[in-house]
Amino acid sequence: MSRWKELPAELHVDVRQFIVRLRRLKDRSELSTRQLAAKSGYSVRSWQRYLNGRSLPPPEAVEAMARIGGDDPTRLLVLHEIAAEQWAEGRVVTTGAPQSTPAHTPTEQQPYGRYPRALITAGAVALVLSVSAALLLAVRLADTRAQLADARAAAVPAAPAAPTIVSESLVPVIYTCRLDQRNGRWYAGLSRTTDAILAYTYVGPEVAEAQCLLRRAGMAPGDIDGVFGPKTQRAVERIQTRDGLVVDGVIGPHTWKALREAVPK
Repeated sequence: MSRWKELPAELHVDVRQFIVRLRRLKDRSELSTRQLAAKSGYSVRSWQRYLNGRSLPPPEAVEAMARIGGDDPTRLLVLHEIAAEQWAEGRVVTTGAPQSTPAHTPTEQQPYGRYPRALITAGAVALVLSVSAALLLAVRLADTRAQLADARAAAVPAAPAAPTIVSESLVPVIYTCRLDQRNGRWYAGLSRTTDAILAYTYVGPEVAEAQCLLRRAGMAPGDIDGVFGPKTQRAVERIQTRDGLVVDGVIGPHTWKALREAVPK
């Protein structure tokens, strides 16, 4: 059983209950934080923030934790939604009496600056979310490249140092599609999964497998680089639309079935 740090006292009770639930699932999985990061696709630092109440995980991370800990994803996502509402309203729980506000008379007009200010705030929030998503994608890509470099260093015997011009971190990871049909299903030689959950900003060979199958189905996902970026998301939405699936841009069991059994059109 892990020895958890005390959660911040200012956390709302709903947020606290959700984080405690995540901690129990991690304990049940008997995984270290590093192993949890490898299985979920989210970094060690991200899980440290989630499990210590410094930030809320995204829905995809919640689904991954439910799958790893053997919990019902739907129930855990409901708790996440409740916690997110309280988090958005502010983590500090005030106990003082609410302040009274003067009632508006029917003839009183609202200040002209109220609505433009709200629009500016909404635009700023949207911009922050977009930048955060781009940074998360860049971090995951860097982590994958670092893992690839470590694997190559372990597999290749030591050799005399030689001058190099191109840095490993600047070389994109490109996968090769080796398409093969077995029992009516297509595989690209990178992953045989049929139920892994993949979404925007995910990185790895499972994403490259999906990109190969998307290209075979006639839905251009961009480069086969194992990065779930905007082009891959749009390709997923197109095949979901074509096959009458829920169009959410997320690859789950139904979308995997469509990809592995797809007939190019």
